[in-house]
Amino acid sequence: MTAPILEIDIDPIWGDTTDWEALANRAAEATAQVATELAHPNLLVSLVLADDDEVHALNKQWRAKDKPTNVLSFPMLAREDVLRAAADEGAPGMLGDLILAQGVCAREAAEKGISVENHATHLVVHGLLHLAGYDHEEGEAQAEEMEDLERKALALLGLADPYA
Repeated sequence: MTAPILEIDIDPIWGDTTDWEALANRAAEATAQVATELAHPNLLVSLVLADDDEVHALNKQWRAKDKPTNVLSFPMLAREDVLRAAADEGAPGMLGDLILAQGVCAREAAEKGISVENHATHLVVHGLLHLAGYDHEEGEAQAEEMEDLERKALALLGLADPYA
């Protein structure tokens, strides 16, 4: 299965007991199976596994929210451009940037009673869908569509429905 190319930068705070790169690539492959516009190796994503301070600063600067959040998505293409880029056979096009906050991710995983790995997988799927143009904040129908795609991608990975 093809999926976007992930360029991954991992802050040491994430630890070295998990192969975060493999986890992210599996998440991207599963996402591409359910959102086929992502099933192309000519789309490039920058994924940063960061600490809370970095995400806090970015969230404040770009979203005027003075706190860290679990995942930030910075799309580089409009939805129509994503669909066109996916069909292009040329050089990889930059789909966008994803940044996950380790502390927020770990706290949310503990609250949910799941592993950090499983929660991070969900956040990568969620972020990739945002980069592809899906947006749960544009109304109930769009939220349901995005959540359904997340459930399907996570099920392919053997992970439980995060919205159950």
